[in-house]
Amino acid sequence: MRAPPGVALLPLLLPGLVAAASGTAQPAPDWPHYGGDAGGTRYSSAAAITPANVDGLRRQWLYRTGDMQRRDPALMKRIKFETTPILVDDKLVLCSAFNEVIALDPGDGHELWRHDPAVTTDRRPANRYNCRGVAQWRDPAAVPGQACATRIFTGAVDARVIALDARDGRPCRDFGGAGTVRIDPGPLRWPGEFQITSAPVVAMVGTGGVVVVGSAINDNGRAAAPSGRVRAFDARSGALRWSWDPMAPDVPAGVPPAGAASAADGTGAANVWAPMSIDERRGLVFLPTSSPSPDFYGGMRPGNNGHADSVVALRLADGGLAWAFQVVKHDVWDYDLAAQPTLSTLPIDGAPRDVVIQATKQGLVFVLDRDTGRPVYPVEERPVPQGGAPGEVLSPTQTFPVDLPPLVPLALRADDAFGLTWFSRDQCRERIAALRNEGLYTPPSTQGTILYPFTGGGVNWGGVAIDPAGVVYVNTSRAAHVITLIPRERFDEVKAANPGKEVSPQHGTPFGMKREVLVSSLGTPCNPAPWGTLSALDLRSRRILWEQRLGATEDIVPLGLALNTGTPNFGGPVATAGGLVFIGAAMDRYLRAFDAATGALLWHGGLPAAAMATPMTYVWQGRQFVVVASGGHGEAGVATGDAIVAFALPAPGEAPRGWWDRTIDQPGVRFKVTLAAAVVSMLLVIAMVVAWRRGRRRRRGVPSAA
Repeated sequence: MRAPPGVALLPLLLPGLVAAASGTAQPAPDWPHYGGDAGGTRYSSAAAITPANVDGLRRQWLYRTGDMQRRDPALMKRIKFETTPILVDDKLVLCSAFNEVIALDPGDGHELWRHDPAVTTDRRPANRYNCRGVAQWRDPAAVPGQACATRIFTGAVDARVIALDARDGRPCRDFGGAGTVRIDPGPLRWPGEFQITSAPVVAMVGTGGVVVVGSAINDNGRAAAPSGRVRAFDARSGALRWSWDPMAPDVPAGVPPAGAASAADGTGAANVWAPMSIDERRGLVFLPTSSPSPDFYGGMRPGNNGHADSVVALRLADGGLAWAFQVVKHDVWDYDLAAQPTLSTLPIDGAPRDVVIQATKQGLVFVLDRDTGRPVYPVEERPVPQGGAPGEVLSPTQTFPVDLPPLVPLALRADDAFGLTWFSRDQCRERIAALRNEGLYTPPSTQGTILYPFTGGGVNWGGVAIDPAGVVYVNTSRAAHVITLIPRERFDEVKAANPGKEVSPQHGTPFGMKREVLVSSLGTPCNPAPWGTLSALDLRSRRILWEQRLGATEDIVPLGLALNTGTPNFGGPVATAGGLVFIGAAMDRYLRAFDAATGALLWHGGLPAAAMATPMTYVWQGRQFVVVASGGHGEAGVATGDAIVAFALPAPGEAPRGWWDRTIDQPGVRFKVTLAAAVVSMLLVIAMVVAWRRGRRRRRGVPSAA
């Protein structure tokens, strides 16, 4: 039946109507914020690249920070190059793993300016040398052309907040001390215990601006870890405007003494290490808080632990609490909120509604009202396993969405064991059966407990992308951890017996801990594939539309064998109005493009290193570019790099992508080349042996065989 006049246009008009109702603008075809826009939707209205032409994408330029050439190779194994550039005043601005801020020409990638804050490289940062991004702010009171009319803000591994002039990268000298504010985190056990890894966020408040900064804090070193305070500074002067501590939620907002403890019991952390989001019209900043210290034993911190593991909305003006929604009560699994809270507008009950979408390491998705924090879709409290370690008092229930499906499996049985051989499968089956394993939220134990999903997720800091129609695109990892609590009197013995493994003291508690990925002796995960996926979740119908494996094994198995198992992944997706989802994230050296409607893999772009970062896209001089950091991941065991790579369709008059370029940008090519080389080498050896034997016979006068 033909639709009444105008009805066929509703799908096209709905995003605009929703945006008008919510008071938010549609995403522009550029990328001014770390997550695309202030709400972290990772969606662009750029539409020049489509499923019909994406196969023509080719590398346009490549820029290297120079770290691989001028840094110690041993140091480069301890980095995470996870930056996502932003487009500011006709410049692509990004940060290196060592907090250098760099501006590039968007068209050809040549360097325009560079600022080196000269961070020391002897800090042993708990979260590696890492900088995910920068933020920008245009001062409405500045005269056009005035110094620092547009400012770039970045945080550093040494707890500095830095303001730079977007024109030339020079420090804004009116901000703090000559362009720098130094955060006092209180007493540290070593310099790298406290750092800043994710981009700040900036918003207008009154006639000025505030810069909000979180922190990354070492896991499992001690119960009395540094405070997880979130701090806000004046965008012009650098003066501290307010701070807020997730572990002391009843203390009125304001400015505490420098280095003040988190709570009376000495518990720290619950920090915001992941990206934050801003709703400037409402005057709110949205925080994803992390687990309290230490991660795997909570006997010294009874109760639900304040606003740890929560989505928190604070007032930008004074840091006051608007609302909080706790996802995990009394966390002893390191299931902190790693993903940026994503702000979107959904048609619910016939009307547009502003929401916050929070994906979790457990693979769960919560949709909350942006004004109140109450769940928009129903949630329920479900009983979870009990019987924690001595002194532990667990929450009897945890919160689950009722009708939004989980993005990953939530249980791993012995019969599910995977192995490349019957021997490795039996090995995994026996190990799973020997560990404590009662499904999601099984508490850590001295026996050894399976955490599935592992503490990397599910969903990690890459977060989600969402289109205006309410479809969420999200990548997940699927692996298991084994967490073993170590009685204090045996800690030194276990530490000495496990060199190279993660064995942490959890000082101030009766137990240390050991964390290891559950793998066979061949190094493959004991849980079944896929080990990494990209999915599309429709928030209107509340069902998963499609799921695809993400990543091949060619960079993590011998000879470059590209098994289509998916791989654990870090980084996030980007969705575009052209109908594509771009993503790196996997442990192989490709940027991929998927059809947003069907999930079909349409294109691979080869990279010098794994792109374990979130890409971005923009339109420059009429052409759409897709840019990603190609830097590997030292902590994940993937070779590191220092490249920024840009792809685009051929310019007018430029030759289209050739068949060879299409061929080499496919997983498995390295294995095929290696196999072909091995076959050729074997044939050459055989030919040489035959020739040698024939020569020997001739020398002896023996006739050759016919």
